Amino acid sequence: MKAPIKITYNAPFVLTYSLICLVVLLVSGLTDGTSTIHIFSVHGSDSFTDPLAYPRLIGHAMGHVSFSHLLGNLTIILLIGPMLEEKYGTRDLAIMAVITAVITGVLHMVFFDGMLLGASGIAFMFIVLSSLVNVKRKTVPLTFILVCIIFLGNEFALSFEEDSVSQFAHILGGICGSVFGFFRAK
Repeated sequence: MKAPIKITYNAPFVLTYSLICLVVLLVSGLTDGTSTIHIFSVHGSDSFTDPLAYPRLIGHAMGHVSFSHLLGNLTIILLIGPMLEEKYGTRDLAIMAVITAVITGVLHMVFFDGMLLGASGIAFMFIVLSSLVNVKRKTVPLTFILVCIIFLGNEFALSFEEDSVSQFAHILGGICGSVFGFFRAK
């Protein structure tokens, strides 16, 4: 008799982070967006003297405006994340995501007005980091160069348009992915 198919929690960070983002969006719906505005977003007007500014530096990466916003980010995170988690480990990938969120949040507070929220900085960190999975010291993979040209180049071009998308977060996420990938090269 064959054993039944077993579902595994194969990427603990990626799956847990995705579930948290979904719960945050559901709570946002129940609070008419108030929870997202006050806890799960960074504002250009935030002050480092405000105690809530610090949890927001991580929380903004869990808040999303809508289900389609969340779905766009989670599509990338769920496709690429398990491979990265297998390569780098749960703890290290979680640390990379937190560092990316904090850097993005701090720089948004310092240089921009308006509100920042969403996992796109982490998604772009994953995209660029995935192109460096097999990097060796003193080499630059062609896939990395192409990913930077296509994904980050597009974000630079779009940064001159007036929209509600933070290309800055995407670009910073890509930069973080580059640094993590080359730093971790064996």
